Amino acid sequence: MDPTAQRDSWLAQVAAAADEAALAAVETRLLAAEGELTQLLRLVTSLPKEQRPAFGKAANGVKQAVEAAIAAARTGFAARALQRELALPDFDPTEAAPAPRRGALHPITIVQNELVDLFTSLGFQWQDGPEVESEYFNFDALNIPADHPARESQDTFWCEPIDGGRRHLLRTHTSPVQVRTMQRFVKEHGPGPLKVIVPGRCFRSETVDKSHEHTFYQMEGLVVDRGVSTANLIHTMKTCLRVILERDVQVRLRPGFFPFVEPGFELDVNCPFCQGRGCSVCKRSGWIEILPCGMVHPNVLQQGGYDPEQFTGFAFGMGLQRVVMLRYGIDDIRQFMGGDLRFLRQFPEVPR
Repeated sequence: MDPTAQRDSWLAQVAAAADEAALAAVETRLLAAEGELTQLLRLVTSLPKEQRPAFGKAANGVKQAVEAAIAAARTGFAARALQRELALPDFDPTEAAPAPRRGALHPITIVQNELVDLFTSLGFQWQDGPEVESEYFNFDALNIPADHPARESQDTFWCEPIDGGRRHLLRTHTSPVQVRTMQRFVKEHGPGPLKVIVPGRCFRSETVDKSHEHTFYQMEGLVVDRGVSTANLIHTMKTCLRVILERDVQVRLRPGFFPFVEPGFELDVNCPFCQGRGCSVCKRSGWIEILPCGMVHPNVLQQGGYDPEQFTGFAFGMGLQRVVMLRYGIDDIRQFMGGDLRFLRQFPEVPR
């Protein structure tokens, strides 16, 4: 059996195609799943082993020749179509070409940039830290004991042990940067007033749904000084939410337990989707949890090098996705990582 026997006939069919539609029909007839050339290629499995290499090589050569002829014909049709368009009497070669579409800022980037501008105007400094974090900074230094549920594999993405068995993980929050920054600041300057923000990406082993993602973004904040109180915390949070949500919102503080703060609070905002009546986004409660916060635990201050008898502080961890959802009326958190350009193009383009 000679696989090249039909080669000239197939190439003639390609050459005889009068337009793009006819060429597409030839391509389907030859190269589709049940096409003539595809069927020829499948015959190789039915041949004796000693004949397969030569037959396969020849058959693939035919296929490559046919594909090249189809590509060349398609290019020719496109070139002739362009020439016909250029020959039209209303063609204006001096007309400016359409401007290329610029990329759009991701909504999380928009809100993060505005938050950074806001907090730096209030005297905060921007800090960063590693996304692959040590167990000490992610848990131990933040007063999270070894038997805490957050250390379980169903809540945390653990890495393979390195450095003599020390465990590392994908950080579950941006709070580790609190202790890193305090230690570094005290080492360089000694204990003193400190105000930092830490925007960044975090990871938790979550079941993904409309309100939860395994990869999410936080904006951590930390203030340490003499005489810092809960009143300072509440004022800062209200200022932040009023600016970033671009409207007055109803808020409430609920007691909340977080090992690294004492006392701890959950700050909720009135659901903008149902105006507090209850919907699937707020789980029928009328409120959306947005901002865990509280006064820094004395043990955490000590880990950072501060004397809790002289210094107090407050900390908060803001979920940036939730803030963006509230601001733009987005009811599904999965949109942020979905990669749908139609979603992203709703937001401002990158400035020229």
